[in-house]
Amino acid sequence: MVRLSKLQPAIGALASPVERLAPQVDASRKERHAWRAWYGTAAWQRLRWSVLVAARFTCVRCGQVMSDTAMLVADHKVAHRGDRALFWDRANLQCMCKPCHDGAKQREETAARGLGI
Repeated sequence: MVRLSKLQPAIGALASPVERLAPQVDASRKERHAWRAWYGTAAWQRLRWSVLVAARFTCVRCGQVMSDTAMLVADHKVAHRGDRALFWDRANLQCMCKPCHDGAKQREETAARGLGI
């Protein structure tokens, strides 16, 4: 009978296909959408923080207060799609937790795009 115990350490060292492709996908998205760089600016970080503080770190959807600010998003109410004025418009921003933003909100925006809205 063959023992597989020697394979175990090697299995953990293998990178998944997603991990290998992630940097390429991320770079490609940034090339296609130059506005993605706006999220990395100090101006965006200040604007994001002002949105989170004004909302008292509370998600507008589920009402959950998040102590971990990494779990909060300054969400654009109206998708900016590269429109500089919409991106930087403070009135177009709201505080949302990542689960609400990455789940229901994204599904709604995707459905709206499919309808041409």
